[in-house]
Amino acid sequence: MSEMPEQALWSSCKYCGRHVHTEQWGLFLRCPFCGFPKRLTVEQRIEMTFDPDSFQKIDLNIKSKDQLHFKKYADKLTKAQQKTKHDEAITIGTAKIGNHLVAAGIMDNQFMVGTLNTTVGEGIRQIMEAALEQRLPLVLFVTSGGARMQEGIFSLLQMNTILAVQERLLDAGILNINILTDPTMGGASASFAFNSDYVLAEDHAQIGFSGKRVIEQTSGEQLPDEFQSAEYLLEHGQLDDVIQREKLKDVLQQLLDLHTAGDQNG
Repeated sequence: MSEMPEQALWSSCKYCGRHVHTEQWGLFLRCPFCGFPKRLTVEQRIEMTFDPDSFQKIDLNIKSKDQLHFKKYADKLTKAQQKTKHDEAITIGTAKIGNHLVAAGIMDNQFMVGTLNTTVGEGIRQIMEAALEQRLPLVLFVTSGGARMQEGIFSLLQMNTILAVQERLLDAGILNINILTDPTMGGASASFAFNSDYVLAEDHAQIGFSGKRVIEQTSGEQLPDEFQSAEYLLEHGQLDDVIQREKLKDVLQQLLDLHTAGDQNG
């Protein structure tokens, strides 16, 4: 009897449904059949974006806890930590892009769909404060499935507290670049995701507040197929640009070069 193929070597494309071998995804993890980008891990994002070996992780000030004693929340946290090898859905640190030192935050869609909770909120505020103190440009990769229901109102409070620190960052003239990735939904999209100097997005990212089906059921209207895609938002003036991940590092370096030149001339 022939051996069954190893399941870990194959995955299906979210867009076209074709089965793709791990070696077919390529360096930038695109479906070889339709070109749809696969969601990245934090490690993959760091490798694609920053100069080699330049990312220096900053430990989070707090750790998540089951403060509302929500059923099975502790188990979900443990499973997410084991799966991602990270404590929470945010990783922060400093790194270089084309020799420009930046403060960086990477929200993790692999960790409970990047949902916003007290620890994720604190991590975002922490890296914003670091950018303020060191006067470093902030590059924030945003992804979120919304507020984490297991922490209730504490999750919702993160929107205003993040916005408060972000406003201080912008008022201080610190360059703030947000890159919206798949998915960016709920409270994140309704608050800090669009509140920056530059709002970029990866191609094909789903970006919105409520899901398309919920909106259709509520409004009674049939929405376009491309509704809530990055491309649709760009067409309607809600993004500065949609960037393929193959070009993202170059675009970020160009923006950093531009603002550094402005500082030097000013």
